[in-house]
Amino acid sequence: MKVHIPTPLRPYAGKSTTVEVRAATVGEALNALIAKHGELKRHLYTDDGKLRTFVNVYLNDEDIRYLQKEATPVKESDSLSIVPSIAGGAEIVEVRNLRIANLQLCSSAVCNCDSERRWQW
Repeated sequence: MKVHIPTPLRPYAGKSTTVEVRAATVGEALNALIAKHGELKRHLYTDDGKLRTFVNVYLNDEDIRYLQKEATPVKESDSLSIVPSIAGGAEIVEVRNLRIANLQLCSSAVCNCDSERRWQW
């Protein structure tokens, strides 16, 4: 079967985009991949041997978490895709009742300022 290697993990798989392995289950396929490219292990598994939570594995476009996980049976014609989650960006912060010091909406009906100014500092 073919195991598709994502771009961020290719340096640890000899720069391969796909690797052929023989296996009966998803877990065996991943172990066969690691047997060929040992550096992948630390990127796929935790120290206690569990698949990392940010590593998603798809068997023919089906997420193995909704199948039988690593015990999911595979056929030689199947393909396995490893998709690591990408993290980053900005943290979303909710702001309520924001007050900016000395900033007031100016309305010419209640204010003596120039009517062209809409914000008064």
